[in-house]
Amino acid sequence: MVTFNKREILGAPLAAAFGLEGMSRAANRGATSPTQPINLDITPGKFEPTAQSLAGYRAPDWFRDAKFGIWAHWGPQAVPSQGDWYARFMYVPGHPHYDHHVKTYGHPSKVGYKDIIPLWRAEKFDPDALAARYAAAGARYLVSMGVHHDNFDLWRSKHHRWNAVEMGPKRDIVGEWKAAATRRGLRFGVSEHLGASYSWWYPNHLYDQFWPKLGVAYDGADPRYADLYHTNRDEPFINTPASWYTTNPQYHALWFERIRDLIDSYQPDLLYSDGGLPFGEVGRSLLAHFFNSSMALTGKLDAVYNCKDTGSGAFSTDWAVQDVERGVLKGINPHAWQTDTSNGDWFFNRTDTYKTTDEVVAMLADVVSKNGNLLLNVVMRGDGSLPAESDRLLSDLAPWMAVNGEAIHGTRPWKIYGEGPTTAAAGAFAEKTSYTPQDIRFTTKGETLYAITLGAPRGQTVIMSLAQPNPHERRRVRAVRLLGRPGSIAFRQTGQALVIELPAVLPTRHASAFAIDFA
Repeated sequence: MVTFNKREILGAPLAAAFGLEGMSRAANRGATSPTQPINLDITPGKFEPTAQSLAGYRAPDWFRDAKFGIWAHWGPQAVPSQGDWYARFMYVPGHPHYDHHVKTYGHPSKVGYKDIIPLWRAEKFDPDALAARYAAAGARYLVSMGVHHDNFDLWRSKHHRWNAVEMGPKRDIVGEWKAAATRRGLRFGVSEHLGASYSWWYPNHLYDQFWPKLGVAYDGADPRYADLYHTNRDEPFINTPASWYTTNPQYHALWFERIRDLIDSYQPDLLYSDGGLPFGEVGRSLLAHFFNSSMALTGKLDAVYNCKDTGSGAFSTDWAVQDVERGVLKGINPHAWQTDTSNGDWFFNRTDTYKTTDEVVAMLADVVSKNGNLLLNVVMRGDGSLPAESDRLLSDLAPWMAVNGEAIHGTRPWKIYGEGPTTAAAGAFAEKTSYTPQDIRFTTKGETLYAITLGAPRGQTVIMSLAQPNPHERRRVRAVRLLGRPGSIAFRQTGQALVIELPAVLPTRHASAFAIDFA
């Protein structure tokens, strides 16, 4: 994931300590850059690889209606059970991942990430059972990891030997997810984090600065594994957007070739890039190919492209659906957008804390009220099974969504997104807001207004925004339904608020949703 605000250990000072900051980029590029132009063959169609042509994009209705997707942010990095970015930090002395790796597997000069991959066997991975649970939990689309920053393809890759069919589980993980999603009537997406891998994985070429392994290169410097570990010797990721994507044209060509293969092989409805659109014309060519392929397949533009407005790569709402990592936008956005988050760490972490179901439901309602979708990673162990917290979340969401999904799926924002005493955080990496049942979020479908409490209410629900007279709605309230309970419930509408009387027993836990009809 793009994590510019995460604690970094390897940065410019450490690069300087290794004596690498003065190396000539031009000299290194001269040895690796192709002598021929990059072949950017794309499916012909409406879109060309220019910003002007791509600006004809509009998010399809299926995405705007779906509101909730579940992501399998999963791969070999789940095996050590230490959390996100293991493939990077196992090569960074002083980081807990490095300490764990040396203690558990051996020193990275001999036992590196290449040796973690065979340990990822996914022996308990059952995509059909998981997809069934995701659909029951209210997900309308399923997203598979395609390739993370670890440069390991989770599909039958035509251009990269380091892939899940040839190594590790020896299964087509993306293909199996696609088949399971199709059987459950879910839209299907893939995520690619490959663009940033070249700089992100720079530490695997370094070595310890202390005895007894002082100066002994890590296995990433072994030329036998250069296609896994890259040829990067002079581009450390130094925690700035500008360093997220390399300018190496050979790597641009590799990225285009592999991600085009991913698109062509699985025809996803959604493609997610972890950052902005990479690599200028190369990235625009891939995006035009993705859009044109969608139109050739379905006769209309059904594709969704998610990327981030972080300063890395390109971004425009003219041709992308904005993704906000672990955060929300402020207020109702005129464009469809998405937040991506996880119920725990991005990869399984045996010491991690997890979001509660209350927190997930509140975040979903908040995001949907602001014209967004929630893409939630449900953490999986390396073997493909669910930790207890993920299992509980899915079990909790299923009955809640069965009752309250009417207020989520297929809805659109109201005139205001909500009300309440809590000031919501906004922006990326801002998801720690603690809501109360007095915080309300609004959605609409046809003539019906839905009000969702961001917590389990008791006694009465008071909605100040529906006082009468009202600047947002001139019509008076005619009837109020509590979703999951037959018939109407008692209410009164005054000059101060709409006051709804609650039954002693609520239909669902976590939050309640009211359907409000007007005269």
